[in-house]
Amino acid sequence: MRNRDFQETRTPVGVVGGLVGLVAASVGVAMLVVAGVTPALATVGIAASGTIGMFENLPGYLEIDELSEKSNIYATASDGSPVLLASFYDQNRVEVGWDSVNQYVKDAAIAAEDPRYYDHGGVDLQGTIRAAVTTAAGGNTQGGSSIAQQYVKNVRVQECEAEAHVAAVADLTEEEAEALTFDERLVLVEAEKVECYEQATESAGSAGIERKLKEMRLAIGVEKRYSKSEILLGYLNIAGFGGTVYGIEAAANYYYSTTAAALTLAQAASLLAIVNNPAEFQLDRPENEANGAANGYARNKERRDYILFHMLDEKKITQEEYDAAIATPITPAIQEPSTGCQTAADSAYFCDYVKNILLTDPTFGEDDETRMRNFRRGGYDVYTTLDPDLQAAAVGAIAQHVPQTYPGWDVGGVISSVEVGTGRVLAMAQNKVYSQDPKVLETGPQYTSVNYNTDFTQGGSSGFQPGSTYKVFTLAQWLNEGHALNERVDSKPKANWGVFNDSCNGPINTNSENWNPKNDANEAGANYSALESTIGSINTGFIGMAKLLDLCGIRKTAEAFGMHRADGDPLQQGPSSVLGTNEVAPLSLAIAFAGIANNGVACSPIAIDRIVDREGNEVAVPTSTCSPAVSPEVAAAMHYAMQAVMASGTGSSSNSGVRPYVPLIGKTGTTDGNKDTWMAGASSKVATVAGVVSLIGDANQRGISFDSGTAATARHRMWPMVMSVAAAKYGGDAFSVIGPTQPVAARAPVPGVAPSAPDPNNGGE
Repeated sequence: MRNRDFQETRTPVGVVGGLVGLVAASVGVAMLVVAGVTPALATVGIAASGTIGMFENLPGYLEIDELSEKSNIYATASDGSPVLLASFYDQNRVEVGWDSVNQYVKDAAIAAEDPRYYDHGGVDLQGTIRAAVTTAAGGNTQGGSSIAQQYVKNVRVQECEAEAHVAAVADLTEEEAEALTFDERLVLVEAEKVECYEQATESAGSAGIERKLKEMRLAIGVEKRYSKSEILLGYLNIAGFGGTVYGIEAAANYYYSTTAAALTLAQAASLLAIVNNPAEFQLDRPENEANGAANGYARNKERRDYILFHMLDEKKITQEEYDAAIATPITPAIQEPSTGCQTAADSAYFCDYVKNILLTDPTFGEDDETRMRNFRRGGYDVYTTLDPDLQAAAVGAIAQHVPQTYPGWDVGGVISSVEVGTGRVLAMAQNKVYSQDPKVLETGPQYTSVNYNTDFTQGGSSGFQPGSTYKVFTLAQWLNEGHALNERVDSKPKANWGVFNDSCNGPINTNSENWNPKNDANEAGANYSALESTIGSINTGFIGMAKLLDLCGIRKTAEAFGMHRADGDPLQQGPSSVLGTNEVAPLSLAIAFAGIANNGVACSPIAIDRIVDREGNEVAVPTSTCSPAVSPEVAAAMHYAMQAVMASGTGSSSNSGVRPYVPLIGKTGTTDGNKDTWMAGASSKVATVAGVVSLIGDANQRGISFDSGTAATARHRMWPMVMSVAAAKYGGDAFSVIGPTQPVAARAPVPGVAPSAPDPNNGGE
């Protein structure tokens, strides 16, 4: 329990009650308790003498673990203030300390649930006897539970709910458990929680009697170990207030849009009324509002006024306070809590990315069940890398230039931005509405649960061909192997490109493949330089460069920049892969371009800056790993060529729209048939990838027009919108450059993995 620094004031009767509690573990006091429930025991055929023995053999101590609390995911605004994206929880609870709970609440709880709270030692014998007589008459256990007993019952429910995460997959094989999605696993957990709740709250027959006896014994043990104030606070933090609302703070937030410290007398009594019978008294059910009272919520008001009367009778409030509270109509101000990434609105897909990290990274637990339990019950505050300003720019750019749906075409629009030198993900947006609800997903293609910016294992797709943006890795390997930017190659289009070198798999002969890649504008030049091929995105120029290189080396260089297939398979490294046929995630491409901008040092993506646990302690988070992909000299030569792309090449349309001016590098990409179009680039501070893609099927974007212009050029309208915000906020420095005549010293190849067979042809800008 928290906050044990209480000042306890007990009446003489309370001291006697405490002494009774100390002795209650003995057979003598057990007999007193059993005597009180004997009439009820008789109805179910349990002998009193046997029950005494059972009572004595029950555990006398209850291990009180941390309560389930919601975890929150935040972005951080420019002024440093947290911006809540979403909350996740098994139970909507915010645990608070003694001083954060209004005295009205404490007095109302005692008046409502345990008027003799300070006069007994955990078990109210008078109340128990009264309840037992009622039980004997009605056949089921009835009421009579002290606050300590109710606290015990709720703790036991918490325990079994915590175990539900493990029990949910106990009967599954490891493969079956790993195949479950987050939501499928959650359904199983919820079913286990319902079953364990029913067992922990069993009231009928001998099972109910046995449960009551356990609660009595454990309540006595709780009273021995904790002060009255600690128990009362624990009860207020653990009690259920209807649905998934648990604890007085969450109840005050939800029902009255206030805090437990700021509740009025009438509000406090109204909330404590709910605890008695949530289904009947909670304030978010229309049937409870419309049950005949002129001012609504008649049943809650009836119970509320009962509590107020007892508070007056116990002299906890004055007559004036009572009269004013009684006259106050019940007017809840429901404030819906965040319940998952759908409440993150335009940042939902980034939220989903963070959620997948929390559920899969070993930093947060050794297995899936542990990570899920920690995430939904741990009370963490997760502060992410998301920049709300860049995110708003990305969301606005897509909304303005890519529709959510288009007749006959499942169109996708994506933007990812990362910070150069850190790998921090700053923005992540797409043109769809986030939902995990199958019924919603069936209503139209504007809804999806798939994050098109990330890998499949991170809630994403199997990736998209990046087209000519991928050519930068052949450029990097060209420079790695000692070639200069002005060196020319045979770039004439041809049907027979002959044999390509592959140091990993052996030579690849294209003679029998009838492989005849074309150029985007049907350029027929036979002798392009590496610089000209980069500026104009000449397919055959890069094929000619690759003919003089090691295909395995190109693949390893791409991997060194963080490139990998979104479906988890190895990068393919055949000749056609030079033109961008490997399906990758936009985020991976943004990370690679950030590495180029970072003088060749690539940093893995991170989405979480820090995590604070429920006690305010910092929790370790995954960190970015930065390593050289190419030498600074190779990066400088790449900067020269990629700045030329932006100044006079295929990226000039994007470059001209960025204001304020900062130096920029970039590369465009268009896949076969203009199916997918890309703009990837960076300042020295921020890298951004913007694309329009075909999610299902093919579409020639050059023949499709959106309201803002041709689909194929939407990338050039979106990218500057984001990079203008980045330039204004982060600035941008001059890039290091090495000119076209200077060869760059070769470096050792980067270790890689064995590739698979090459993909089909690809060509375009």
